[in-house]
Amino acid sequence: MFKLFSDWYTRKFSDPHAVTLVVILLGLFLFLALFSHLLMPVLVALAIAFLLDLPVNKLVALKLSRTGSTVVIVASFVGISLISLLGLLPIIWQQSSNLLQEVPNMVTEGQKYLLTLPEKYPDIIQASQIETFINTIKDKSLEWGEVALKASLNSISDIVALMVYLILVPLMVFFFLKDKQDLFATFSRFLPKERRMATAVGKEMNQQILNYIRGKVIEILIVGASTTIAFVFLDLRYSVLLGVLVGLSVLVPYVGATIVTIPVFLVALFQFGFSQELGYVMLAYGIIQAIDGNVIVPLLFSEAVNLHPVTIIIAVILFGGLWGFWGIFFAIPLATLVKAVINAWSTTQEDFESIT
Repeated sequence: MFKLFSDWYTRKFSDPHAVTLVVILLGLFLFLALFSHLLMPVLVALAIAFLLDLPVNKLVALKLSRTGSTVVIVASFVGISLISLLGLLPIIWQQSSNLLQEVPNMVTEGQKYLLTLPEKYPDIIQASQIETFINTIKDKSLEWGEVALKASLNSISDIVALMVYLILVPLMVFFFLKDKQDLFATFSRFLPKERRMATAVGKEMNQQILNYIRGKVIEILIVGASTTIAFVFLDLRYSVLLGVLVGLSVLVPYVGATIVTIPVFLVALFQFGFSQELGYVMLAYGIIQAIDGNVIVPLLFSEAVNLHPVTIIIAVILFGGLWGFWGIFFAIPLATLVKAVINAWSTTQEDFESIT
């Protein structure tokens, strides 16, 4: 057993390039684990810079300077973001407030309907079961209310953090794009020369992360906008709020669509009851989800490395538990990173030389 482990260790770690890759990965993991909550604006700026790097390069190819291209793209991004936020936030806030005010009426109507079930189906449902279920819902509602109250008390610090994001993130995005080559050169001076594997993994991940961020933003916009338009056409209440929730749900593969189905169904149920209108809403919602899964995702992520659904779910659970929202957002690129490292490690030095 010891000889087997010794042979594996000698085979995999005798190459200094492999050791360099391990050291870099461990260093990045420890750095993110210890300081990610402090450097979150930097990570957000890096993600946005990845997204905007392609249009900047397009302008540079048209003989515009790197600085000028960066100014144009960053200014356009900030302007479009502000217009979108100022246009959507008031509507979302108003619809959220109206929905919260209507929740007690929804709960009351739901209780009345549940209490009628023992009379309609006496052989299947007992009155004691309904009372137990209603008490459980009340207890859970109190717990959720306490959580909402704590979140509201922490809103001041969240507003301060948001102001920091709005000021610092665009500045960092500008400098990341403008001085990209200089920053890479400075960072490379601190790395060992034996970094063949790390370079190969870095090149693959650079393209993968770029494709993923760009594709995910486009997917959110398409799904959110199409859902909002469909709900408005069907005269569903809180259509903008629900459309935004459906758009953001694509951040969490498989799980997000399942969770957001509940508020969509409940709002439609309390507005229309068990009627044709409810069926139309759920049919439109189902069609959009089917188009997203079978058309939009394959088109946007065709260049990405294929990952098994089980691998994606495990990555969402693992990285989401480590780094929260951004861990969920980057779960697929991080899983792809693990796969790229395994592929690079299993590739011999002769294979690298034949590739290069």
